[in-house]
Amino acid sequence: MATVTIYDVAARAGVSIKSVSRVLNNEPNVSPSLRAKVEEAATSLGYRRSLSARSLAGASSSLIAVLVDADLTIEHWKSGRGSDYLGRLEFGALMEARQVDYHLMVELVDHNSADLERDLMALLNSIRPEGVILTPPNSDNAMVMDVLDAAGTPYARIGPEAAFDRGYCIEMDERRAACEMTAHLIRRGHSRIGFVTGPIAYGASRRRLAGYRDAMAQAGLEVRANWVVEGDFTFKSGTVAMERLHETAPEITAIFASNDDTALGVLHCAARLGLSVPAHLSVAGFDDSPGAGFSTPDLTTIRQPVAEMAAAAAQRLIPPLRRLLTGDPNARVIVPHDLIARQSTAEPYH
Repeated sequence: MATVTIYDVAARAGVSIKSVSRVLNNEPNVSPSLRAKVEEAATSLGYRRSLSARSLAGASSSLIAVLVDADLTIEHWKSGRGSDYLGRLEFGALMEARQVDYHLMVELVDHNSADLERDLMALLNSIRPEGVILTPPNSDNAMVMDVLDAAGTPYARIGPEAAFDRGYCIEMDERRAACEMTAHLIRRGHSRIGFVTGPIAYGASRRRLAGYRDAMAQAGLEVRANWVVEGDFTFKSGTVAMERLHETAPEITAIFASNDDTALGVLHCAARLGLSVPAHLSVAGFDDSPGAGFSTPDLTTIRQPVAEMAAAAAQRLIPPLRRLLTGDPNARVIVPHDLIARQSTAEPYH
């Protein structure tokens, strides 16, 4: 099949090459009727403009970058389990971007690097994204946002801290969700509940821990220091936490882990220790990753709409999609969550 060119689009739309170029480059002062005519012609012909052509022309890149945490992403892949969070994030953004011929690029960012500012500036100069999606902990990194602001690059933050009011903010109420899950365990009869956090430097980890503490306090229950163990959102950290809690806090009857990978590690280790779930120990997670529905037993968890959050971020960063939004596109977006009760939680054994 012959490659569709800008000349074909102009001929189909019945306009000049210059008019097509102005529409494709998202130039200002283009009439809605001209834009609609050209976009309809381009879509019907299956026209796709190459990134190199855009760069050579000095036009917009039609590229959205996603910045993810290097350490956690690499650790997930080294473990052989991959990253379901990243997969769902990419899917949500891609499904929006493909509607208007935009592209997505994922980049690893080491937020602990002494060269973070220099590396990020070099990245922006190299790929020239029209917008950037920041995932935790980058979504709370002031230096990252300073560099993006200085470059004039719009950005959307997934799960940011409430203390920051910069960029587009898309989140779910993680503290409330964690409180609801802990309250669910309390309603099942548990009063000695262990908690496995994510990296405490992450805002998400602190919010989920705060929600757990909220529910315990509301029920008049104590939280002993040895009931809370820091993990790092990985399967391995779940096994380590389970071993530690089994050794130092044998009285607990339930464990709430800050994400599903950690909870699945808890399940795996519990079986190795001869503990039956949920007969001897209830286990709950957070995310509702695919593995949560296929574990044995299947995992009670909080469904976090990661793909929906990424889609909302893309809608605000991509001009043709932002124009379609109703209401204030700059308003903070709170996406709903669900508590999914499955077979890993039950009444306490003792």
